[in-house]
Amino acid sequence: MLLKKIDSLNNNYIKELSKLKLKKYRDAEKKFLVEGYHLVEEAKDNLVEVLIVDEKDIVEGVSNILVTKEIIKKLSFSETPQMIIGVCKYLSYNENENFNKVLLLDGLQDPGNIGTLIRSALGFGIDLVVLSNDSVDLYNDKLIRSSQGALFKVKTVQKDIKEMISLLKKHNIKVFGTSLKNGKNLTSYEKMSSYGLILGNEGNGVKKDILSITDENIFIEMNQELESLNVAISGAIIMHYFYSKH
Repeated sequence: MLLKKIDSLNNNYIKELSKLKLKKYRDAEKKFLVEGYHLVEEAKDNLVEVLIVDEKDIVEGVSNILVTKEIIKKLSFSETPQMIIGVCKYLSYNENENFNKVLLLDGLQDPGNIGTLIRSALGFGIDLVVLSNDSVDLYNDKLIRSSQGALFKVKTVQKDIKEMISLLKKHNIKVFGTSLKNGKNLTSYEKMSSYGLILGNEGNGVKKDILSITDENIFIEMNQELESLNVAISGAIIMHYFYSKH
């Protein structure tokens, strides 16, 4: 295979790829970067191109560009990056698909929490993860890395959360908020074949106007000495509970 080669940090294409570190350029190009062998492998269905330093790392089925270590470092978010970067197209989403179990994230700001929740969503049978528009950007590098590739295996989208709640209700899917106020103990629920679960901002929880349009609200019973659980842990506990009710 005759590989295209780029060895200049000032190459125009490399400069364009470097801009994908910023949300406004990602949104304009509908592309984002992933780094490291594991994430490139997990992202294979979304890959457009791969930048490699060694020909042994060629990825079949997409365009490969041979570059220098300096170029990889320029495009990477890591101090000591692995010598491979993938250029990916934005994730696809079709709202006409049937989604029975949906996780909705209302105003989450920690990309690590969101990435962890996406991993849990994959593990516990969630069909779709929805990030509200005021949550961290879906293509934030820390979010992608903390998802460990789960982002490419469970449908994930960023959109208006109230619109999604309305859509779920149209399909007769029960929507649960998470709140101590007017909430029911998680363990009081039995098996459900479909549901929407809303988790709220790390500091403030689910917004009042969102809680006002849920069908019911639930809480996790725990030691009174602990004020609250991390949102990623709370979400995993609830998703696992509903999953174990199979």
